[in-house]
Amino acid sequence: MVPHLVTALNGPLLDLEKKILSATPSIERWFRLEWQEHTPPFYCSVDLRNAGFKLAPVDTNLFPGGFNNLSPEMLPLAVQAAMAAIEKYCPDAKNLLLIPERHTRNVFYLQNVARLMQIFRQTGLNVRLGSLSEEVKEPTNIDLPDGSTITLEPLERSANGRRLGLKNFDPCTILLNNDLSSGIPPILENLHEQSLLPPLHAGWTVRRKTNHFAAYDEVVKKFAKLIDVDGWMLNPYFAKCGEVNFHERTGEECLASNVDAVLAKIRKKYKEYGIKEKPFVIVKADAGTYGMGIMTVRDASEVKDLNRKQRNKMAVVKEGLEVSDVIIQEGVHTFEHINDAVAEPVVYMIDRYVVGGFYRVHAERGVDENLNSPGAHFVPLAFAQQHALPDLQAKPGTAPPNRFYMYGVVARMALLAASIELEKTDPNPEVY
Repeated sequence: MVPHLVTALNGPLLDLEKKILSATPSIERWFRLEWQEHTPPFYCSVDLRNAGFKLAPVDTNLFPGGFNNLSPEMLPLAVQAAMAAIEKYCPDAKNLLLIPERHTRNVFYLQNVARLMQIFRQTGLNVRLGSLSEEVKEPTNIDLPDGSTITLEPLERSANGRRLGLKNFDPCTILLNNDLSSGIPPILENLHEQSLLPPLHAGWTVRRKTNHFAAYDEVVKKFAKLIDVDGWMLNPYFAKCGEVNFHERTGEECLASNVDAVLAKIRKKYKEYGIKEKPFVIVKADAGTYGMGIMTVRDASEVKDLNRKQRNKMAVVKEGLEVSDVIIQEGVHTFEHINDAVAEPVVYMIDRYVVGGFYRVHAERGVDENLNSPGAHFVPLAFAQQHALPDLQAKPGTAPPNRFYMYGVVARMALLAASIELEKTDPNPEVY
């Protein structure tokens, strides 16, 4: 099923699609050379927004939790990519310990865990689940809707304290599917003999969205020069505001002036391209995920007049963490629809390979709102034609494989930005 793109046959994005397709050999070579300089994150998902005049990533997740939403046809690709990824860290790997999020009652999330286990078993690994939850004191079975069962087990440090595993299970590699929003648990620290992937500083204890988009800025500048396009078409403007306290209403001036500045930059670009849409920004926590602590702002006055409910909503994110730093990000409309519902593509990668994706669809949200909220559902990306290569002869905007190739290119730029971001924030750079 290919969603109908409202702006399918007009707008600057078609020129961009043309340029990207005709520059495919240069683009793929450029990525190959970049991956010789940088190590891709172990896995990653990127939320994209397609406005018809702009295609940009708006969020990059280093602990993706939606592998169950990928179409089954994509599994062989995921298995191949997982093999390539594991071989880098542990060529003779036999055992893999997967550490999921603590919230074990979310069935959709647990289906994602089961899918990850399936992928890594297919690569020839014994995969077991270790839980960070104090409630798990012995192997605990959880039944899933499809009739399968997963088993959570308590984590154990080795006698010498240098390794982490389970009872009678010593893994070569530990894969985190937990974004460490609530801090770094001591049991994960000082593991000197095993690969912990992604590294601890990829978690939200350390990571900041503004660092990521600063790295993405660098990547886009190079890419835009390579294919001769305006980098803005692929890149959302952003600004940062620290020391904000939504409960006590401090930092509102900083927030309002940054919202004003970003909106002014967007207006200028809209004027340059004759875009009639109303500019907006998204204000969200600089750390954290799950679509929490996010609001759409169309005028600076809106952040000064927040009511108590809005302030409460912005003040805390996942795990009840207080928000003090926010990113003010250029809002990118999404003009993709499935039936009558607004949709945005999410692209999944393992190592440096695109392994699939899906549309996040929300019937109750508008084209300028966050779709990652209760009520969203997922439709696997029609990479059903994924196996079809881009068609250089097709009229721009008419061939789904061409659109998906373009999504993959932009998502891989965000992946590259994530690898640069992790290098820059690594507390022990000499380990590499």
